Amino acid sequence: MTLSSSLAPLEKVALESYVPPSKPSLIGLSRAEIADRLGEIGVQPSQRKMRTQQLWHWIYFRGARNFDEMTSISGAMRTQLDAHFTVARPEVVAEQVSSDGTRKWLLRLPSGDSFQKAHDVECVYIPETDRGTLCVSSQVGCTLNCSFCHTGTQRLVRNLTAGEIAGQVMVARDRLNDWAGRETPTGSRLVTNIVMMGMGEPLYNFEAVRDALLIVSDNEGIGISRRRITLSTSGVVPNIVRTGEEIGVMLAISLHAVRDELRNELVPLNRKYPIQQLLQACRDYPGSSNARRITFEYVMLKGVNDSLDDAKLLVKLLKGIPAKINLIPFNPWPGTAYECSDWDQIEKFSEYIFNAGYSSPVRTPRGRDILAACGQLKSETEKLSVREREALRAMAMTD
Repeated sequence: MTLSSSLAPLEKVALESYVPPSKPSLIGLSRAEIADRLGEIGVQPSQRKMRTQQLWHWIYFRGARNFDEMTSISGAMRTQLDAHFTVARPEVVAEQVSSDGTRKWLLRLPSGDSFQKAHDVECVYIPETDRGTLCVSSQVGCTLNCSFCHTGTQRLVRNLTAGEIAGQVMVARDRLNDWAGRETPTGSRLVTNIVMMGMGEPLYNFEAVRDALLIVSDNEGIGISRRRITLSTSGVVPNIVRTGEEIGVMLAISLHAVRDELRNELVPLNRKYPIQQLLQACRDYPGSSNARRITFEYVMLKGVNDSLDDAKLLVKLLKGIPAKINLIPFNPWPGTAYECSDWDQIEKFSEYIFNAGYSSPVRTPRGRDILAACGQLKSETEKLSVREREALRAMAMTD
């Protein structure tokens, strides 16, 4: 099969940059940054550490949505804070609930520039019996042009801020009533795992993603363990080791091909960072071990990358890397040149990998009826035509 995506540019240029509102949110700031902001509004140095801790507790542990809820802070201080700041999250403009319980939120990110329209991103919550996984976006659109990914057909509008990334986690907890001290249907936390697998390439927005995930994993705040946070990259090699050193979360690689010639077409970034260079960065990833394996994501494309020869070379390439391989049935979208591999072929592929000693789960498509499955996210910033949406829904209802 000959694909035309080899002509696609490696990366897109952002069309816009973030313009902060005149009354900014404190969400996304580190403790040091909060203390600096307090100093700017006249809070004395002797009080800043205490006030910062109070704010951190109310914002990230209790999920306060305004300063009036922060009852351990004096009324005068709450009034002063409210005059200069907010604790606003992204706005939920639409919520869809799948027949399998998956929830997708369309989130609006207001701009501080009156000439710049608000931007939308999507965030997906996937409940399972033993966990609840939140799929978080890092960009409006995507830097990359992966030929099999619907999100990759969208323009790159801009990077998200740390506050907009952490804010997605907070929105999910708001919507699920999942903050400390609140009752949940299961009696335990509903959002237990985070995956940076939504819209965008996280490692092309490294600093904001790092700062947000450090907040999300902070034990005195949202408190999701770094071992329950997975960052997925298409292979931005220079920032892979940085991810291990500066964030310390689990790593996933969107591999999808075992030969450079094919990966150049599926994931054009491969022309900049080819497979061997990418795998060496994985071997060098700090903290990887059998207990902290790197996940290799592999979308199953009929007649493209699903042969047993591909499976054999995949096993050979990953030798020496603590790894598991996630096989992803391709989720179709209008205009795509690809089809999902036949189920029998997926099982044969998985069996070979399993017999070679690797965990090779087949990811069950979730939320396909609400266009929330892997590779289907595309925000309202890029409007879908009625025909596209009808085609997507029809595909989503077909196993």
